Amino acid sequence: MGDILLCVNIDHIATVRQARGGKEPDPLHGAVLCEQHGADGITVHLREDRRHIQDRDVRMLKEVVRGKYNLEMALSDEIVKIALEVAPHQVTLVPEKRQELTTEGGLNVKGNFDSIVRAVSLFHDRGILVSLFIEPEHEAVELSKKTGADFIELHTGVYCNAFGTPREKRELDRLLTSARAAVETGLRVNAGHGLNAENLVPVLDAEGLEELNIGHSIVSRSIFKGLPGTVRELKEVIWRHAGRKN
Repeated sequence: MGDILLCVNIDHIATVRQARGGKEPDPLHGAVLCEQHGADGITVHLREDRRHIQDRDVRMLKEVVRGKYNLEMALSDEIVKIALEVAPHQVTLVPEKRQELTTEGGLNVKGNFDSIVRAVSLFHDRGILVSLFIEPEHEAVELSKKTGADFIELHTGVYCNAFGTPREKRELDRLLTSARAAVETGLRVNAGHGLNAENLVPVLDAEGLEELNIGHSIVSRSIFKGLPGTVRELKEVIWRHAGRKN
């Protein structure tokens, strides 16, 4: 397996822009900077309420992103239609609630199984890879495989909240066990939510891990360190870990 990819989620560059309703900072400029300084791809979440990323961003990023372009989205007919038109490299199906501050948990694969199967088929017909953002649970992994999805993205948020507490090992074990189970079923493995340069390292041991989607910690740290430096910092964490394993 090759190096673990870092896809930078630039949603919160758009959050700052939307706070004033103007044009700056432009997420497209952020995407270019991230890729110039080591990001392997760009992730955005087009939410139904359009609280940060806008339709214009999604369409123009298709022309700007040189690496992997990953579109996070809910199982909404409107958003599915846009994703099929734009045709990013990958879509990641996530749960979405209007009142939440951020994505609060994994997709309910069991409760949405038929809708997910239909969406997977539509995206595969357009040559688009599909990832399901799930909790690190055995049933969710098994059901994800049955939908026909290509990837799972393990929700690392609970682990990140537990990092540095007595619950850390238990939550890390859940992630590592689920990654192993996914590989055994033939699913490919991504991970994301709440990761930063400190809590990321143990997650890098997950079997079959191909891609990390990290956004909030990068945009937050870039206020003090700058976007190029923050992206390089995380890439160096990944490279150092790969060097120790080889």
